[in-house]
Amino acid sequence: MKIFAIHNHIFSHERAALCRRIVLSLWKDFTNKRVTEVAAQLTYSTLLATVPVAAVIFAIARGFGYNKYIESWFRSVLDSQPQVVEVIIGFVNSYLIHTKSGIVFGFGLVFMLWTVIMLTRNIEHVFNDIWEIHNLRSLSRTFTDFLAMFFFLPIMIIINSGVTLWMTSISNMVKEEFVIGPLLKLCIDIMPTAILIGIITALYTFMPNTHVRWRSTLIPATVATLCIQLLQYFYIHSQLWVSGYNAIYGSFAALPLFMLWLQFTWTIILVGAELSYAIQNKDYFSSSSNTEDISHKYLIMICAIVLSVICNRIKNGHKPYSKEELCQKTGFKTRTISFIISKLLETQLIAEICNEGTKNNHYYLPAENLETITVGKLVSRLDSQHPWSLDIDIAGTICNKRWNDIIKQRKEYLDTLSGTPIYELAETGK
Repeated sequence: MKIFAIHNHIFSHERAALCRRIVLSLWKDFTNKRVTEVAAQLTYSTLLATVPVAAVIFAIARGFGYNKYIESWFRSVLDSQPQVVEVIIGFVNSYLIHTKSGIVFGFGLVFMLWTVIMLTRNIEHVFNDIWEIHNLRSLSRTFTDFLAMFFFLPIMIIINSGVTLWMTSISNMVKEEFVIGPLLKLCIDIMPTAILIGIITALYTFMPNTHVRWRSTLIPATVATLCIQLLQYFYIHSQLWVSGYNAIYGSFAALPLFMLWLQFTWTIILVGAELSYAIQNKDYFSSSSNTEDISHKYLIMICAIVLSVICNRIKNGHKPYSKEELCQKTGFKTRTISFIISKLLETQLIAEICNEGTKNNHYYLPAENLETITVGKLVSRLDSQHPWSLDIDIAGTICNKRWNDIIKQRKEYLDTLSGTPIYELAETGK
């Protein structure tokens, strides 16, 4: 029993240390990746795309005769922004009328598609940056995926409205006489929260251009939803402050307040995405070391190990490794492999390919001919990785002639290393 108690104590201590490192890393990502600035960019993109996106959804709903359900849902989602809702619905109606009459139809359609694609590409770029993915979806896949989403969303809203009306009518019929009445009322009350959790879960799962387990997104989506609802509650119950703001800015106050609300909402969603990444990649934080503090000597060694494994794999005619497979092959943690892959991509010695039909859909292969990727080329590119350079006139400075000998020796050193292809450093046949 004492042994089990010691084991549990050690395990609890390690888990607490892991949680502490995750929290510190999330705070570092929040500051280094400038989440608030990224949220501001997404706020601007969302503001541009709000009317076109709403117009598409309203147009599809009107085609099926369910526009009143969409409008009711739209008002319920933005119940804290009643002035903005009226303005947006007015813009949407005007947009659809002008489109139907043929006025500036071509320009309006192009602007609508551009704003929608820009918004979705910006969101995908931000989520890929969080998940350390370097490739975006192809433009054709982006267009088809989100076109399908626009047709699917109104159908889901209509189904939700129909189910809500049905449950409300049943609840009114049975009233308080049966247990099912209060139960249905409870379901009606929590349904908007459940739907928002589902939407944010889908956003966390499908927006990054990689495989994301839904189990890693459910808790962050729930936390983000509760925070957004707290934001809504605070906004609705702070009407005294909002009234003072309206007294200063008049009807124009609706726009900056709406943008502020969008800014906070996107910040919450992005923090939730960071948490989702942390949950799925726990071993990323299992080491307390900071990869950015690694010395240049060990950076070259680790890069050589990883690059040799990647090249040797292709040399033997096998399919390229994924990030997870590289972790298993080399024994390095996810944090180290992610850092090294980013360095090798920056040096343009490897390339990243995406296979959308597999679970681990990002693979890495040499970007050049295997015989030309040598140890010397790796060292040279890592040494001169940053683009800024300085031309130094050795003869015209205080440096003596020994500098020429040093430069010559370094060149001979790199020439010697250039005689060894990097794939020869890996195990033969592996």
